[in-house]
Amino acid sequence: MLTQPNNTNTQVTDQSELTTLNLGPTHPATHGVFQNILKMDGEKIVSSESTIGYIHRAFEKLAERRPFYQITPLTDRLNYCSAPINNMGWHMTVEKLIGVEVPKRVEYLRVIIMELSRIADHLICNSILGVDSGAYSGFLYVMQQREKIYEIFEEICGARLTTNIGRIGGLERDFTPAAFAKINTLLEEFPIVWKEMENLFNRNRIFMDRTIGVGAISAERALNYGFTGPNLRAAGVDYDVRVMNPYSSYQDFDFEIPIGTNGDTYDRFMVRNEEVWQSLSIIRQALEKLPSGPYHAEVPDIYLPPKEEVYSNMEALIYHFKIVMGEIEVPKGEIYHSIEGANGELGFYLISDGGRMPYRLHFRRPGFIYYQAYEELIKGATISDAVLTMSSLNLIAGEMDA
Repeated sequence: MLTQPNNTNTQVTDQSELTTLNLGPTHPATHGVFQNILKMDGEKIVSSESTIGYIHRAFEKLAERRPFYQITPLTDRLNYCSAPINNMGWHMTVEKLIGVEVPKRVEYLRVIIMELSRIADHLICNSILGVDSGAYSGFLYVMQQREKIYEIFEEICGARLTTNIGRIGGLERDFTPAAFAKINTLLEEFPIVWKEMENLFNRNRIFMDRTIGVGAISAERALNYGFTGPNLRAAGVDYDVRVMNPYSSYQDFDFEIPIGTNGDTYDRFMVRNEEVWQSLSIIRQALEKLPSGPYHAEVPDIYLPPKEEVYSNMEALIYHFKIVMGEIEVPKGEIYHSIEGANGELGFYLISDGGRMPYRLHFRRPGFIYYQAYEELIKGATISDAVLTMSSLNLIAGEMDA
């Protein structure tokens, strides 16, 4: 249910009149179903009230009624701009609880997938930020590149947006030669386009005037709110889960953590720009060092057997049946695992009572945390600044409610 403003005008003590204005929930500039009830003094936002929870997916409760395997599609719907990262994070969480170690090749392939997803996510966020500032060209430039990344995902798993990539214990299949060819083509062609994108925005006087000092937050306030990811790094804090708590062999790769100084919209844009270059570097390193070996761990009671074996081998048929029916053995325990999502730290808090479904599952969703700070960030700003601030935070509606 939407919150209804009590009145349209409010008299204040200094005899000025404040106007109540709804920013959202159904407006392209609000990037989803975000409603903000603004008190306006002329063009200035005096105060605001943000509301959430219109999607009503209840994915945490849904997850507590599903076998562990069937939870992967739910993670697709969190930050759907980089769904494969969510998939990998969930699989790693369950593997950590069960105690499964995947082959090195799987970890490297997962890194490639996750960094491609990070690039796709940053392409959307920064190009949309350009659109909201009145510059549409950048969006047109980079959407073609995102399409090429989606073609890679399609080659790897057969899906593009809600990918459902991988399995608990590894990947469904190894990369095909066509997938490697598409990745190499992207690595050759994309840097040229991304450089053009930077030339359009980085020193653009209009863009700088629209974004510098807009929606700024200090490092202390960002930490107090629980900011992570590019939004925290833009405020000058060099926290990155890939470095602070390495997973999936990230410690094997050399890369830098870009940080900003002012924590404003411009810094958030610039940090994401640089992170794209770092992701490209990580992918190149992963391809150069890619180990040979299997694409999944030898855990037949957890990992789904190949379909052709299910039709020809009785043992494979039994394992397939048990796994599909959720009869895999997950020990009792409590665990938290987090990864560096494209828009911040994505965490999975899982409690298992030894049953076929999680006893309790909570997702740490970075977008939900950022939105708490939105009221503070837009106080005293104009409507146009508020729109840019929302764009730069990379708020994803799929992460809002639980």
